[in-house]
Amino acid sequence: MRLTKERFGGLLFLLLSLAYGYHATQIPGYPGDEYEPFTASTLPYALAGVGVLLSLILICSPGGERLGKESGNWRLVFALLGLMLVYGLALGWLGFLIATILFLIAGILLMGERSLAFACKVSIPFTLIFWALLTKGLNVYLEPGRLFTQLLG
Repeated sequence: MRLTKERFGGLLFLLLSLAYGYHATQIPGYPGDEYEPFTASTLPYALAGVGVLLSLILICSPGGERLGKESGNWRLVFALLGLMLVYGLALGWLGFLIATILFLIAGILLMGERSLAFACKVSIPFTLIFWALLTKGLNVYLEPGRLFTQLLG
């Protein structure tokens, strides 16, 4: 079995999923949570499991382009990693809604979409639906952000 771009990406994704799964085991449980169908660690376990499964499928799949010496688009990769870092830092200040909308808009534009209107039309409804699902459907508390609480307080 030769190392292709797809298999190399699958290996990296497998390592990321395993690390995420390990850190999910560190999430503390509250007393009585063992009887609940959905806890703080349920979704992280599911995401880690799906990530491992998909990466194994990618690693075991045939074909693909041989991994060569070409550099690929590393500038885009590092720009997206930097964007994720900024998102993580901004989440506490701006809150989930604003930080996620800005993150998705910037990510869509970084990936090559030229229309800011399209990026807004995709990111705003997606974020609002996801926020409503988490807060209203699953009763998950999402911090509104220090900026929002300071403006109101």
